[in-house]
Amino acid sequence: MNDSARRCSVRTEPAGHQFEVAPDQTILEAALTQRIGLPYGCRNGTCGSCTARLLDGEVRYPSGKTEALEGQPPSACLTCQAVPTSDLVLRVAELERLSDIEVRTMPCRLAEKTRLNHDVMRLRLKLPEGQRLAYVAGQYLEFMLRDGARRAYSIANPPHDDALLELHVRRVPGGRFSDEVFEHLEERSILRIRAPLGTFVLREDTERPILMVAGGTGFAPLKAMLEHAFRRRIKRSIRLYWGVRARRDLYLPELPQRWAAAHPNFRWVPVLSEPDPDWNGRAGWVHEAVLKEHPSLGDFDCYLSGPPPMVEAGRAAFEAAGAGLDHLFSDAFEYAADSHCAD
Repeated sequence: MNDSARRCSVRTEPAGHQFEVAPDQTILEAALTQRIGLPYGCRNGTCGSCTARLLDGEVRYPSGKTEALEGQPPSACLTCQAVPTSDLVLRVAELERLSDIEVRTMPCRLAEKTRLNHDVMRLRLKLPEGQRLAYVAGQYLEFMLRDGARRAYSIANPPHDDALLELHVRRVPGGRFSDEVFEHLEERSILRIRAPLGTFVLREDTERPILMVAGGTGFAPLKAMLEHAFRRRIKRSIRLYWGVRARRDLYLPELPQRWAAAHPNFRWVPVLSEPDPDWNGRAGWVHEAVLKEHPSLGDFDCYLSGPPPMVEAGRAAFEAAGAGLDHLFSDAFEYAADSHCAD
């Protein structure tokens, strides 16, 4: 029997869970099917959220999608793309509470559509009467389109404020779905979603200070996490760095201003890569602004959310500054793709 035709066993450390992977099945697919709470994000080999350490055994990557392995040590394993060729032992931080949440497919109605700036639309979705979606702040949902394509957006509101599900949709030039949202989608339209998905969630079993880094609409899942943290009265130091091109690309800027006024442990720093002539704040790449204030990141939990180039640059720079993989969490939005995307 060749390697690709055998079932393989996977054991996780330190949790000690064991599960089987069918021939040609990825580690993550098998884990999710068997309710093992492995971390994941884009499921497309881009964001690195699913990275585990391969302690024993061998894998292959038939898809060839291994962008997130660049710069990683040889033991790094992308569970969303890796197919075992032998029994494995993985070191990975499991998320027990997410494995207990049911992923559901359901209809919803567009209750509200509000333009937040020149290229971001806020959608608020209402589930069928009497239903609520169990989810954790930072997770995302997928729209299931009629042609079989899917578009994924982070849920921007926390679970304690879930009468409506809030999404931030950025208009992408030539983006079929975002064009539909901006030009044609009407309030009261019926849509079909699958949710909740993803493991980009706040780790609460630690007292480490928190650094959050957003690029564009990567603010959405961080907004949900922050509002959850404030509700839980988490007292850890929290810093949000939000990178956009110019001042007009900041949307809902009054929110972090209010949070900073109400919560002494919170501070936010907007960063413009193409600053307006009268801009007096931080300029340049957002991850570089973080490192100017925090050149050593070994003591922080770091959360990065936004387009893949920003997330990839941030992860590499933060690892070089001492951020350990067990404390570096990311969510990369694949614009105009059928994976985790913002179009």
